[in-house]
Amino acid sequence: MPESSNFLLDFFRLTKQFWCSKQKLKIRGTVLLLALLTILQMAMAVLLTQWSADLFNALEQHSMRDLLIQVGLLLFLFVAGMLVTGAHLVVKRNLQIYWRDWMTDYVISRWMKDARHYLISHLPGKYDNPDGRIAEDCRIAADSAVGLGHTLFYSICLLVGFTQVLWSRSGVVTLDIGSVQIPIYGHLIWIAILYSAFATWFGWLVGRPLTSATDARQSAEANFRASLLEAQENSQAIALIHAEGCERHQFRVLFRILRVVRDEQTVAWRNILMFGTGYSTLSMAFPILISAPRYILGTITLGALVQSAQAFQHMASALSWPANNLGAIAEWRASVERIFGLLRVLDIADEEFAKSEHRIQVKSLGRPVLAFHDLCIVKQDGRVLAQNINMEIGKGEHVLITGNSFTGAKLFRAIAGIRPWGSGQIEIPSQGRLFFMPPRPHLPAGTLASAICYPSSRRVYTREQIEQALRVVNLENLIDKLDERERWGNILSPGEQQRLGMVRLLLNRPQWIFLQEAFDSLDYQDQERMLQLICEQIPDATLLTITHMPSSSTFYSRQLAL
Repeated sequence: MPESSNFLLDFFRLTKQFWCSKQKLKIRGTVLLLALLTILQMAMAVLLTQWSADLFNALEQHSMRDLLIQVGLLLFLFVAGMLVTGAHLVVKRNLQIYWRDWMTDYVISRWMKDARHYLISHLPGKYDNPDGRIAEDCRIAADSAVGLGHTLFYSICLLVGFTQVLWSRSGVVTLDIGSVQIPIYGHLIWIAILYSAFATWFGWLVGRPLTSATDARQSAEANFRASLLEAQENSQAIALIHAEGCERHQFRVLFRILRVVRDEQTVAWRNILMFGTGYSTLSMAFPILISAPRYILGTITLGALVQSAQAFQHMASALSWPANNLGAIAEWRASVERIFGLLRVLDIADEEFAKSEHRIQVKSLGRPVLAFHDLCIVKQDGRVLAQNINMEIGKGEHVLITGNSFTGAKLFRAIAGIRPWGSGQIEIPSQGRLFFMPPRPHLPAGTLASAICYPSSRRVYTREQIEQALRVVNLENLIDKLDERERWGNILSPGEQQRLGMVRLLLNRPQWIFLQEAFDSLDYQDQERMLQLICEQIPDATLLTITHMPSSSTFYSRQLAL
């Protein structure tokens, strides 16, 4: 974990982008309104202490007239307090959702930029469970930042508002040391500062372990949640091989880890709560006790005693803001650190793509060809997978990729521009779309029609076009399910999913097609049928294929051996 100065500097850099975003006028207006309402809250607190003083003075003087006046003032303060508090809550929550909206969009935009979400899986760094960092940590970071910022500003306002009150109620206390008499002005203020400084220092010592414990628990929670999600997404495979016992064991292991780090967090929270309880108890009695001698001696009234005690409590609470917010600060910092962890590895990914040396160059030179010039594909550690690849593929050619299928998959990723490791140049065609078909197409949750059209809008294709494509690939049974909402990746068999990939291909009708074991879940006869369909439906398309189909060479005029 970086030093506090670096952490705060990084956070302010991130926050600056929020304040200067496209919504800056709305954001700044909301902040200004929140500040004004916070000042009103402080003013209400000052008025309540003055009302308490006047009330107790009226009771001490047995004045019914003054008591009725205080009852009327209480009704005013009652209504005004509710209105200010309600408006403050709405404005604060609006600011929190503005900030979370911006931060979530910012992190998602970085994560989903030009395959960065894929590239970071091959890079070192602390970026586990990006879904949790985006969904949960962005929420905590935004909500806690606004909450902590508000309470800090409110504490500053309390200091400004109650310093004068406490100074005026302190009077002058003379410290008699033998023959020397030292007048002390505003002694309650100095006592409040010393009292709060000691509480803050001791509270910091007690709460220091909570930050690391909170970070560890959030990571453990995310790992446990990710394991459950992975099991849900692969439920069919688990059921087929009866691996439920293994999955339960994995869940128990992850949950035991979660319990261990949770116990560590519990110990840290226990120490903070014990300190907080003792501090709160002492804060209730301490200001009255230190002012009681002056009341007993008759130098102040009962109202002044009560007002002094309340002003002392407010001022001590404001000065003790760090000690009172140790838990919230720890949770906020842990979440921000997890966001920074993801952003740092995304920065590394940006640097990887920005480097020109020892990187594969992918560019278009204005020709309708796909060409490899002295292409070398390496692993991240520099080990060579394939080298001296030189080939030019024209429109309409069918090329079979032979040799190592894993290296072939990396070649496809390099053509797509998402795998930069290596050297040489890939010239992509200037005309026509490049369409990649992985072993299993991604079918997002939602209606089946939307999943088939993905990533295009459902409105791009007519229902008749979708139904016709389903009939061509022998999926007529799915026509009645086009409007049903399901997690299709979990429901359909691998063969059905690959046929839906073919439906998507027929709808898009691309000119450059890259098949990576795209039909290997089908039997050989159906695989041949899919290749024949491509030749019939898109006869001018260029085809590059990685497949384990033994008789596939009859469909191809050339081969590229890796």
